[in-house]
Amino acid sequence: MKIDIIGDIHGCREEWIQLTKELGYDWSGGLPVHPDDRKLAFVGDLTDRGPDSLGVIRDVYGIVEHHGGYYVPGNHCNKLYRYFSGNNVKIVHGLETTVEELNRLNPDEYGDIKNQFMTLYEKAPLYHMLDQKKLVIAHAGIREHDIGQTNKRIATFVLYGDITGEKNEKGMPVRRDWAKHYKGDPFVVYGHTPVHAPRFKHNTVNIDTGCVFGNKLTALRYPEMDVVSVPSSRPYVPEKFRDEEFEA
Repeated sequence: MKIDIIGDIHGCREEWIQLTKELGYDWSGGLPVHPDDRKLAFVGDLTDRGPDSLGVIRDVYGIVEHHGGYYVPGNHCNKLYRYFSGNNVKIVHGLETTVEELNRLNPDEYGDIKNQFMTLYEKAPLYHMLDQKKLVIAHAGIREHDIGQTNKRIATFVLYGDITGEKNEKGMPVRRDWAKHYKGDPFVVYGHTPVHAPRFKHNTVNIDTGCVFGNKLTALRYPEMDVVSVPSSRPYVPEKFRDEEFEA
C-alpha cells in the first residue's frame, strides 16, 4: 500500500494542487492520478480560512468517490457539516470564509457542493486504520488504547486533540501533548495543531505545517516516510504555531 497523506489544507487549493504535482500526480483528467497508482489520503480540515474551500471539497470528493482516496474529518469539517445540517453554529474561526464562498453560488451550485460535502463526511470513518492496521490517520491524533474503538469521548479527542478546556495566553485552547506519551504499534499520522516542520514523535507524525498561516503544506509518503512540502502563498502568522508549547 502506497499512500500520500496530505496535511490540513484549509482552502489553500493552489498549494494543494502544487503539492500533488510535486508528488508526481497528473491533473490532466481533472483530478490527480499517480502513474504508480499511489493513493491520496487527507487528515481533515479541508476548508475555512483559505481562499478556495469549495474547490478543495470538490477535489477531495472526486478523489474519494472515484479514485480510492481516504478522508477523515477534522473539527472544521465537523462544524461545516453541522452548518449544512441547519444547526446553530457560530460563523467564526474561519467558517465565515467558507460561508462567504457559499453565498456567491446559485441555488443549484449550492445544492451540489452541499451534497458532495455531506456525502463525503457521512461516508467517512472517524479515523482510518490502513495497511493491516499498521497505519492510522486521525485528524488530531488518537491514544493507543482507543484505536479500534469509537465513542463520544474518542470522537472529541480525534477531532480536537487532548484538550483541557482552558485557553492559553494567546487565547487558543490548551492541548496536552498526547504524542509524547504514545506507546502504540500503529503509526499515527495527524494534523490539527500547526507546527513549522513535520513533528515525528513516538511512532506518530504531525503534518499540519500551517499552510493557511503562511508556512507550508506538507505530505507524508507512506510507507517510505518521506516528507514533501510546498511553500504557502499566505501571510505568515507566527502566533498560530505550537512548536514551543509542545517541546517544553
